[in-house]
Amino acid sequence: MKIQEIILRAMSGEITWIKAAMIIGISDRSMRRWRERYEKYGYDGLFDRRRQRPSPKRASVKEVERILKLYRNIYMGFNVRHFHQIAQREHRVKLSYTFVKKALQESGLVARRKSCGRHRKRRERRASFGELVHIDGSEHAWLLLVPDEKQTLIALQDDATGKILYAQLWEEETSYAIMSGLCHITLQYGICMSLYSDRASWAFYTPKAGGKVDRQNLTQVGVALDKLGVEHIASYSPQGRGRGERLNRTLQDRLVNELRVAGVTDINAANEYLNQVFIPQFNRDFGRCPRDPESVFVSFAGTDLNQIFCFEAKRVVNKDNTVRYENQILQLQPQPLRRTCSGLHVLVRHHLDGSYSVWKGPHLLGRFDSSGNTMEQLRKKAA
Repeated sequence: MKIQEIILRAMSGEITWIKAAMIIGISDRSMRRWRERYEKYGYDGLFDRRRQRPSPKRASVKEVERILKLYRNIYMGFNVRHFHQIAQREHRVKLSYTFVKKALQESGLVARRKSCGRHRKRRERRASFGELVHIDGSEHAWLLLVPDEKQTLIALQDDATGKILYAQLWEEETSYAIMSGLCHITLQYGICMSLYSDRASWAFYTPKAGGKVDRQNLTQVGVALDKLGVEHIASYSPQGRGRGERLNRTLQDRLVNELRVAGVTDINAANEYLNQVFIPQFNRDFGRCPRDPESVFVSFAGTDLNQIFCFEAKRVVNKDNTVRYENQILQLQPQPLRRTCSGLHVLVRHHLDGSYSVWKGPHLLGRFDSSGNTMEQLRKKAA
């Protein structure tokens, strides 16, 4: 090991000063002298005593010790870039990233990593905000304080700016979770031009494993996107989802540690932290201005999103004017100018808020709550 590594390990508290002297092979007295020189002159005091003045760029020993203790006691496990940003923001650390990284590595708190070869062909980002949105789910043990549980993070990221438009922890990656995320960004920003995703079961039907997706037979999410006129792009390889995969890697590296430090132990608290703290800070750190400043998100004014982001199924009305859907029996009330609805082919919609509605073309035949009660019945109960 280098002498400076041993000194930094002793400063961080990983080893004692006596043990440091034994490793280097010097006496305790010599180690005290070296420590004094280091405190006075920094690295120059250890490696170059020909100068008779300290380096003007040297770091305060107390400041180095403070940084090492911060990392060891609070931020252990954070990557260096993440730790440096938080240290600058929360603890007023003014040392450079390179110095902090070197100090952490040489103190043994952070392992050195060999640089990996990278694919050098880069796809240019889309020019406008809303031109392409990436969506992906990442199953991971997001809550380190609850190590036996895994959750799925659904994240939507804009391609042009790199900003996270939506991120939420769910128990599983379901169509309901995906639709909730899409509904959220549509309400907040508008209708995007295109959506990029993998070929998960919620996204596409794939007749042959690893083959082309079926563009004619749409999933529930596909139907909603088709109604809005959003182009749904399928990814056929992990390399094609590079930005989404890098986002998941960054979130697994940063968010997990931040939730641990914040003491978060349940999904609701984690989602609150995501929306109020993590996503705004992430967008400030990683967001960029698009090449074209004009947004291409389209207003949804005049569109009832409650009828778009829902689950649809065709049914035939029974002789007693009931419709069965997902173990719910929906009783239709008498309709104007129609003696009975028996035998009608109708469309049942299950909305994100849990309610149901029954339609015959553009005509609404009935609206029900999550228990199958009609709105009239609810009004009578309330009265």
